[in-house]
Amino acid sequence: MSPTGRPEKRRAIEQAARKVFGREGYTRASVDAIAAEAQVSKRTIYNHFADKEQLFLSVALDGAHEVTDAILRLMELHLRKIVDLEEDLVAFCRDRVAAVAEFPDHFALVRTLEAEVTRIPPTVLEKWLAAGPQSAHERLAPYLRKIADNGLLEFDDAEQAALHLNLLTVTAVLQRTFYGSMPIPQAEADELIVSGVRAFLRLYAAARS
Repeated sequence: MSPTGRPEKRRAIEQAARKVFGREGYTRASVDAIAAEAQVSKRTIYNHFADKEQLFLSVALDGAHEVTDAILRLMELHLRKIVDLEEDLVAFCRDRVAAVAEFPDHFALVRTLEAEVTRIPPTVLEKWLAAGPQSAHERLAPYLRKIADNGLLEFDDAEQAALHLNLLTVTAVLQRTFYGSMPIPQAEADELIVSGVRAFLRLYAAARS
């Protein structure tokens, strides 16, 4: 269905939907509740979205793209030019974890996706995974490959190395904090990140001549 009506109405609906889905989950969230949150009629919602599934997919993908853009900016900032490999990797991972706080409604939605994975329509889940977490290491891989080309890292598979860096650092913190909903002291997060980066470098740092 092609969206009709004013763009600001569509944005209001998406913002409301993100909050309601994050608060109530996919299954329990109703179009009535979203309409009330957005202060619009159900008819207005259906002027923009065919059904609840399409609305959920729209807000999930929009959030994933916003987070992806933020992470790309951090990779450019920290990994485009390496001064000290360990320090730069730690700074990147620390800022990437901190970025979760900038998107609280999106990561509430992420928790919904994980909690209700068996009840999310398969097409929605597949598209969200491709836009978000499943492809995160693919976007990081070219930066690690360039660092390897400069003689600082050694690996056969850049995407596997990127996946390991994510798992050892960012994922370790986000799982501990449930995507920011249960914050831990910064010192504890830093300890996880630093130890993860050092483990990564033990695996992949280039041998010194």
